[in-house]
Amino acid sequence: MNPPRIKLALILLLALIFGLGAFLRYSDLSQPLLDFHPTRQLFSAVKARGMAYQSLANIPDWQKDLSFRQWQVEATIEPPIVENIAVFFYLRNGEENTAYPRAVSSTFWLLAAVFLGLLAYDLTGSLAAATISLAFFLLAPYAIPASRAFQPDPLMVLFIILFWWGIEQWARKNSWRWATLAGLAGGLAIFVKLPAVFFVAAGAVGAILAYSSPVSAVKNLKTWLVAILCILPPAAYLYYGIYVAGFLGQQFGGRFFPGFWFDPYFYLRWLLKVDLVVGVFPLALAVLGWWLFAAKPTRIFLTAIWIGYLVYGLVFPHHIASHDYYSLPLIPLVALGLALLIAGLQPHFSNLFQSRWAFLVFFFVASLFLVAHTITTYLDFRRADTRSAAQTYAEIGEALQHQPGIVALTEEYGYPLAYYGWQNVSLWPAYNSVGYFEDAFARQTDQKAYFLVTDFEELARQPELAQKLDTYTIFAQTNKYLIYDLKAPLP
Repeated sequence: MNPPRIKLALILLLALIFGLGAFLRYSDLSQPLLDFHPTRQLFSAVKARGMAYQSLANIPDWQKDLSFRQWQVEATIEPPIVENIAVFFYLRNGEENTAYPRAVSSTFWLLAAVFLGLLAYDLTGSLAAATISLAFFLLAPYAIPASRAFQPDPLMVLFIILFWWGIEQWARKNSWRWATLAGLAGGLAIFVKLPAVFFVAAGAVGAILAYSSPVSAVKNLKTWLVAILCILPPAAYLYYGIYVAGFLGQQFGGRFFPGFWFDPYFYLRWLLKVDLVVGVFPLALAVLGWWLFAAKPTRIFLTAIWIGYLVYGLVFPHHIASHDYYSLPLIPLVALGLALLIAGLQPHFSNLFQSRWAFLVFFFVASLFLVAHTITTYLDFRRADTRSAAQTYAEIGEALQHQPGIVALTEEYGYPLAYYGWQNVSLWPAYNSVGYFEDAFARQTDQKAYFLVTDFEELARQPELAQKLDTYTIFAQTNKYLIYDLKAPLP
């Protein structure tokens, strides 16, 4: 078959993949932030609302005051970039609407796909390989909700991929333009989220070892430009946060647990998170492509990034084994491995597409599969609609009249109540953290008016608490929540 026709078909397939990826990311953006790691998303949403409500018009005084207090109590770890972007849209459009930050995150991911495709093409020289890489990056099941989330990770991934592309180009071409691009992208990636330093440093080391040597790199002024640009933004933020404003002083404790390294269960939990994010089978195929078909410079470059991911996981063992989105940068890394696999196998299958009809059948089947996958995915997250849950939290806030003095056994550390219910609560601990029950109950309920239960599974784990609550009058009750009046014990 005529190669130009194959190229045209692949371009059409690329356009289809990109269009389907955009459709899944921009559809139903009004979905409440309860679909993907609600605690993390609502952490950003609470902060953005607190900032915006101080300037939005026609906001009731009580909401302005409560939103400010909810914002101020939250810790600051990363720079509030996505929160300020959300505030910009809130103020510009005169309303708070979490569809805006969702759309922004989706746009970051789509931009990242463009640079990933360019990098995959540069590493393989194959348009087919770049197409497969983008298909995985845009349509992998986990990537869809993760890339629509109100959190900084999609922006971090964008800058990491842009850095990988820029540093690989610089290492091959040794130009000031590529050094500047790589340095800016790397510095911004680390600025957005400090853990990105592992992927930036690994990419830089890999590029140097692949195309040069450490000695030559040290002598090259462009290396120092990349390093300075990568270091300056996060260093300035750390200096300001620790020594000037002081808000970062206590934020780095409780993250490094080397004892996990000797626990086999830790590695199993990590593998389960990896399976959730990219899937063990695609991971195995990506490793196969990297190991068997990568040219030596590419193998060295990607090996360094793989090692960077492993070191990253060992430095943050608790988070890598409990927070699946900490493995989000693994998605583009696996996508590149799949590109290498396709590029390596492509010569063995080229004869199959000598026939025009064979290629047309392949193109039709591939397109049909992608469309079917997109429709299935779309229907899945429509079925998982969380609007009723958000409405329940709003009803609870109305029932409690947004007053203080509430103890709650509730989900997601009380963030859904705080955001959708405008209701601050004191959290009742999980069953394994209660301690001596009578002391805990007396301490937690002192000067409190109501005890709210929305997490009935946790209540079932605490029979002492359930029995104690049954000695109080029920203030309000549905099949979604129970509110006990602590001022009205039963006779």
